[in-house]
Formats: sequence, C-alpha cells, structure tokens
Amino acid sequence: MTNANVLENKISAVKKYLKILERYQKLSAQEIARNVDLKGALERYLYLAVQSAIDLAEMAVANNKLRKPSTMSESFEILGEEKIISSVLQEKLVKMVGFRNVMAHDYEAVDEGIVFDVLQNRLADIRKFLKIIEKI
Repeated sequence: MTNANVLENKISAVKKYLKILERYQKLSAQEIARNVDLKGALERYLYLAVQSAIDLAEMAVANNKLRKPSTMSESFEILGEEKIISSVLQEKLVKMVGFRNVMAHDYEAVDEGIVFDVLQNRLADIRKFLKIIEKI
C-alpha cells in the first residue's frame, strides 16, 4: 500500500468518526451522563477521532520530511512551526492530544463536562485540520 493510500484511508477514518460523533451532538449532557452505554460509545469515538487526527499529523510530518517528533503533540507543533497549520489550531490540537491521553490512560478521571465540550465545540478543529491535510 502506498503512502497516498494509507493517507487516504486515515482521512476516510477521521471522516467516518466525525460523522458518527455528529449524531451525538443533538443529545444533552444529561442524556449522555444518564446512559452508561451511550457515554462509553461517545468516549470511544472521540478517542478514535482524535487518535486518527494524531496519526494524520504524524503522516504529514513524515511525508513532508520534517523533523521527527518525539511525542504525539509535537507532530502538531512541527506542523505549526512549518506554517502548515496556524498557531491557534496547533494549540487546540495539542490540547486534544492531552484529552486523548486522559481518555487512554486515566479514564476514571474523564470529566463529563470536558467530553461534552469536545463533542459540541472541538470537532470543528479536527474538521479544519482534516481540510488542511487534504490539501497538502
């Protein structure tokens, strides 16, 4: 499989997760909190969407032969340094890496308010990043 095919597959995955997550945006925070199965599904899809965006950032860094990142968030920092993404978007995506890390490693401490905020307000940041990656 070529790099272009891998990139295309990853872009498709991000789009799929965003489309699934859009269905949850119509729900209230209370509806999500009351339904443990729904909450678990939402958290999983948020994790997958963010992880896929991280994978895209790493691919963009590698495909453009930029310096090698030592952390997941550094991929976004490199893209910001190279003016591929804005510093504002870079900062938001770095915060998403932190969110992903809490989801992956400290799931007992996941704040329902932050999960709801990410669902309602941060998916647009991933969409914006995706549009940039599709153009490079």
